Amino acid sequence: MRFLIKKNEKGFTLIEMMVVLLVITVLLLIALPNITKHSSNINNKGCDGLKQMVQGQVEAYRMDKNEIPTVQQLKTEGYLKNEDLKCPNGKALTIDTANGEVREVAN
Repeated sequence: MRFLIKKNEKGFTLIEMMVVLLVITVLLLIALPNITKHSSNINNKGCDGLKQMVQGQVEAYRMDKNEIPTVQQLKTEGYLKNEDLKCPNGKALTIDTANGEVREVAN
């Protein structure tokens, strides 16, 4: 009895797999610096958004109480949640008591 062995190999060779891995590596090397560059931009935009939100709460407090609040007053009166006012880039926010402007301060 004769067995017929049909060679139907449709897999990838080692060389083909190495070429695919090389292409993927090159794409990652091109994409990663671009992603990290945009990360700091995203953090800065997040900080700008947080500053605008706090500035809006300062204005709401000023309209209600006719005075410029401190951060602690905004928290105790319920205008802000009881958490630290820190931007995604690590800078804290403070309120200028002279004019009510919200500013970033370096830690």
